Amino acid sequence: MSFNISVTFNDEENAWMILPQGDMDIYTSTDFKDKVLSSFEAYNADLIIDGQGLDYIDSTGLGSLIGILKQVSESNFNVYLDNIKPNIRKLFTITELDKLFIIRGGEDE
Repeated sequence: MSFNISVTFNDEENAWMILPQGDMDIYTSTDFKDKVLSSFEAYNADLIIDGQGLDYIDSTGLGSLIGILKQVSESNFNVYLDNIKPNIRKLFTITELDKLFIIRGGEDE
């Protein structure tokens, strides 16, 4: 499946809205990280990653998310994960990354 990403700034939330769609894997995770961090560097604000359209994530995708979290946290901002599907939420639970990320909503709640 192809991978698309939309990054827009939401003035109401004062946050970057990131909408990945498809599979975040070894072929797409670097572009995802680069696009998100370039937006964050242009204007520092919280990041809200809406996982509603995210179907799959592998270890390189998780690595990209961790790299994003590290840079954003160093600037005292947060990364929120919204609407994460149960299969991806399970991956965060198994790896204990659910303790690092702020996960809100989702199909299993």
